[in-house]
Amino acid sequence: MFHTTPSFLDADSGERGKEAIPFDVAVAKAAALAQPTQFWERLSLADALGRLCAVAIGSTIALPQFDNSAMDGFAVRTSDLVGDGPWALRVAERVVAGDVRFHVHPDTGMAIRIFSGAPVPRGFDAVVMQEQCERFGDTVTVFEQPLPGRHVRLAGEDVIPGSVLVEQGKALSSRDLTLLAAVDAVDVVVLKKLRVGLLCTGSELTEPGQSLEHGKIYNSNRVMLQSLLAACPWADIIDFGTVPDNQDLIADVVARAVSSCDALVTTGGVSAGEEDHIAAAVLRQGASLDVVEVAMRPGKPLKVGKIDDMLFAGLPGTPNAALITFRQIVLPALRRLAGIAEIQSQWFSAVAGFSCKKRQGRAEFVPVRISGRTVTGEPVIKLLERGSSANLMAIALADGIAVLPAVAAEITLNMPLRYEPF
Repeated sequence: MFHTTPSFLDADSGERGKEAIPFDVAVAKAAALAQPTQFWERLSLADALGRLCAVAIGSTIALPQFDNSAMDGFAVRTSDLVGDGPWALRVAERVVAGDVRFHVHPDTGMAIRIFSGAPVPRGFDAVVMQEQCERFGDTVTVFEQPLPGRHVRLAGEDVIPGSVLVEQGKALSSRDLTLLAAVDAVDVVVLKKLRVGLLCTGSELTEPGQSLEHGKIYNSNRVMLQSLLAACPWADIIDFGTVPDNQDLIADVVARAVSSCDALVTTGGVSAGEEDHIAAAVLRQGASLDVVEVAMRPGKPLKVGKIDDMLFAGLPGTPNAALITFRQIVLPALRRLAGIAEIQSQWFSAVAGFSCKKRQGRAEFVPVRISGRTVTGEPVIKLLERGSSANLMAIALADGIAVLPAVAAEITLNMPLRYEPF
């Protein structure tokens, strides 16, 4: 079997020759490697949920397209309602939603029986809701003196022609699609899905459902990453399965991924041990690695780089380290590669409901639960665990992740922290 030692490793000691880079630098480096895709396709609105808008979409029509009633009631001319009320008006006709007739009533002293969504006839400038009126035959008594525009949705008050409805790079939500349908869009130009390869490595791994031999463990990373990527409607997963710790087998899968994927995400084999072959395997395929070690816990041995035009991310094999590095560093890079405008996850302010000491100079990501709220509404977070990055229960029970800042040597009670909910 062919082996090489990556250039950033000391072959004798196994120690890395490069200092771990700060977490924020790793995030920036990974994102910088991701050049957004330029390929697009046209989809019907029904098929476009979650897809990325390839070009900004503007409206060619106004919303509403005509003045219409916001209430069931009577359309009036406010100029007819002078002096002290109540006012008696003659009911000229009845207008309902969907009425396509063009109504003209030049006479004064008239009212129109009207329903919500119905077009307001020209010259009528307010609607009095039916609860403020009393009708007897062809006459209605109005007990409210409305201001002009009362209960009338004016043409163009929501959208004017030329308005930008959806910005380029935005993931299309159901709300966006509703708006587009309202302005007569039937399809939309979206960026093509990102092809993300997934490879798990480790001779110890057994797939769930198979017989487990002594010394083996079930592969949880694969289903974790499949589910995380399945939540990204702008990505297609190309699953290369699981291979043992064999550099030749790994290099073969990497070579296949280069020809079929926009990005490849691997798990396991990224540390400096004799059975960690990911770095050597990708270097054999001409990889350049911009991220080799990150000053973070868990996830220090993360590898990120490029192989030709393909983005490569080698995650640690322990589940929590794989989860954290994927969410915090790799996922933003994948979002940028896919063409998303806003690539970072949303973090919230929180306060520590615990105290602990930590190593200064290293960002630490810990599972937490919300245990209460401050008087200003910020979540008070409880630390679940700072143990092994292979432990799964704390992550499963957590409400989210808190980051213990690199500059801190100690976390004190009520200290402000950043919190990312799951």
